[in-house]
Amino acid sequence: MGQLLGPNFPTEIALAVSGGGDSMAMLYLAHNWTRAWGVKLWVVTVDHGLRPESATEAAMVAGECATLGWPHATLRWHWDGAGNVMDAARRARLSLIDRWRGGIDHVLMAHTRDDVAETFLMRLARGSGLDGLSAMRASRQVRAVPDALPPECSGACPPGSAGERFWIKRPCLDMDRAELRHYLRTLRGRWVEDPSNEDPAYDRARMRRLLALLGAEGIGAATLAATAKRLREDRFALIARAVDVWRAYGSAGHGTLSLDPDWHGPVEPGTQRRLLAAMLRYVSGAEYAPRAEALEDLRQRVVSGGGGTLHGCEVQHVGGRPTVFREFAAVAQTRAVAGQHMHWDGRWRITDAAPSGLIVRALGEDGWQQLPDRPDDAPPHRIALSLPSLWDGARLVACDAMGLGPGNTTVLPSDAPEPVRFARFLLMQ
Repeated sequence: MGQLLGPNFPTEIALAVSGGGDSMAMLYLAHNWTRAWGVKLWVVTVDHGLRPESATEAAMVAGECATLGWPHATLRWHWDGAGNVMDAARRARLSLIDRWRGGIDHVLMAHTRDDVAETFLMRLARGSGLDGLSAMRASRQVRAVPDALPPECSGACPPGSAGERFWIKRPCLDMDRAELRHYLRTLRGRWVEDPSNEDPAYDRARMRRLLALLGAEGIGAATLAATAKRLREDRFALIARAVDVWRAYGSAGHGTLSLDPDWHGPVEPGTQRRLLAAMLRYVSGAEYAPRAEALEDLRQRVVSGGGGTLHGCEVQHVGGRPTVFREFAAVAQTRAVAGQHMHWDGRWRITDAAPSGLIVRALGEDGWQQLPDRPDDAPPHRIALSLPSLWDGARLVACDAMGLGPGNTTVLPSDAPEPVRFARFLLMQ
């Protein structure tokens, strides 16, 4: 806990507790640590509603928190039946916690060494490469969900306004599940066993069984977790190489990222792919990188002087520079209302300079035709189409990038120049 949160400890932290053994052990551990260091603990349970017992389990966590003296909230989620249920539940959990956390920037989760090993096997079965097989980080920064509605919540909500990013902290990654169970039994703590952990319909349950078999051959959780950790360390070295290439050849402007014309000559294909994938994720706001085959196809076209569309982005050579910008089709229907929403398309912040009530949307062809003139440094037509602009009905009122309107109506985060922000983004991958 001290290594992850110190030396300047936050005054408040949050902890996600499902009611299972790992997270309940983490609750008692966090209770003792926060009391010793004078840190306030907020506890949250996400009730996915996938089992009849889930509401009772959330109530059990709430009861334990009341006994320990910490505020607790239950957030409810309803699956729409689309996609993989476990992946959807994981995404929903992060989104709900983000919307609940208020001004808290650190959220603890009770992932263990066993989780690392099981995830390694699941990704190995899918043919993942180094990035997928690398161990999860003990500390990971997550992009916040802009302008999201508050979750369906019962219980206590932390005060304050959420920042643009928050941190997931995993202090139990070097502990295994058996250690936490021993701690629970010693303290006579409460927990529940989720039957889905033994259900072969779920990937993780099957990998848990496989892990028990592999352990008999000397390939147990500790071995796999150690391998995943070494791969993560190797991955950091590759990321550092990509950052060096970006600093040598990259630039940014008008929400786009670009590279020098000769950027690829001294750069190996693996680093080219890694850098392009990060550029696509950064511009689109996507959680994951594109699939390997599609990314490699785009890389070959880019280094050959061509371009294409991928991951909600377009890549074209502009002035000889391969440039990544938002694909117009990806934002053509995205709308926000000035004065009601703080963001447009995730990255762009709507400022007080934008007259309240105006619609924020992509410039589009109709906006391009309404521009009275264009500054010398204005982005070209293809890039301008997907940039934010302000509208009163069918009339274009403002577009900062094209020099129309009062200016500074929609801006990118400005805690650092955009090239520096992207370098930070790369380092956090």
